[in-house]
Amino acid sequence: MSKITEKLGVTSGRTFKLANFGTDDAGSLNKKEAKAHLADFQDELKEYQERLYAEDSQSLLIIFQAMDAAGKDGAIEHVMSGVNPQGCQVFSFKQPTSNDYEHDFLWRHYKALPERGRIGIHNRSHYEYVLICKVHPAFNLSERIPGYRREADFDHEFWEDRYESIRQFEAHLNRNGTRIIKFFLHVSKDEQKERFLDRIEDKYKNWKFSAADIEERGYWDEYQTAYEEAIAATATEASPWYIIPADRKWFARYAVGKIIVETLADMEPEFPGLPAQQRTKLDTYRKLLEDE
Repeated sequence: MSKITEKLGVTSGRTFKLANFGTDDAGSLNKKEAKAHLADFQDELKEYQERLYAEDSQSLLIIFQAMDAAGKDGAIEHVMSGVNPQGCQVFSFKQPTSNDYEHDFLWRHYKALPERGRIGIHNRSHYEYVLICKVHPAFNLSERIPGYRREADFDHEFWEDRYESIRQFEAHLNRNGTRIIKFFLHVSKDEQKERFLDRIEDKYKNWKFSAADIEERGYWDEYQTAYEEAIAATATEASPWYIIPADRKWFARYAVGKIIVETLADMEPEFPGLPAQQRTKLDTYRKLLEDE
C-alpha cells in the first residue's frame, strides 16, 4: 500500500476526526510532477479497465462526495478521460423524483450499480441521505417512513439505523464482487468562496453558479459535522473512505487517479484464458486463415 493511500485512507471511524485532514496538503509534489503522474495513471487505468471488462467477474464502484465547488466534476473528467465508455458508467444524482420516494432510499442507487466488468462512478450518492437530509431533516418527510411524521422524529436512533443500512448495503456488494471506494473532496471554506466568486466573474462559468449554493454555504459547520459522522460510521476495510485535499485541483486529481489505479491493481483483474481444447486448435485456425 502506498504512502498516499495510507495517509488519506479511512478504514475505521473509531478515532476519525475531519479536522485531522488538511485541505491544501500536497506534500513535496509539484503541479508539473502531478500532471505527469496523472498521465501515467490514465494509461494504467485503461489497461486495468480492459482486463476488468474482459474478465467480466468483478466491478468497481467509485463514489464522489464533496461540498459545492470542491471539484468533483473536474476530477471525474480528468482522471477518467481516455477510459473506454463501454466499460464505464457515470451517474450524477440530483433531487429524488416522486417515483424514487415510492421506494426505500437505496433503491435508485442500487439500480445504478455497475455491471460485472465495469467501473461505476456515482457523482453524489446514497450518502446524500445522511448528509443534506441530516442538515435539512424536513427532506426526510418526503420518504413517508412509518412513525416519522415530524422533523423532530428524526432522532439519533434514526441516523444510526440509516448508517447501518448503508454498511449492510456496501458489505453485500463487496461479498458479490463489487469493490467500493469513496472519495470526500475536502475543500476549505475560503477556497470555496474564491471558486464561487470565479463563477460569478467569469461569464463562461456563470452557468455553474447557483443561488442555492450560497444558501447552503450558510450551513457549512453543520455539513462538516454531518460528513465527519457519516465517514466515521461507514468507513470499513472493505469500503474505505479517502479524504482528498481539494484546495489544489491538480493534487486532488493526482490523488484520486493514484488511488483508483492502486485499487484496481489490488483487484488483480486478468484477461480470461482459452480452454485447453481451444488452445490446441489455434494452429489449425491460423493455417485455415493463412490458406484463404
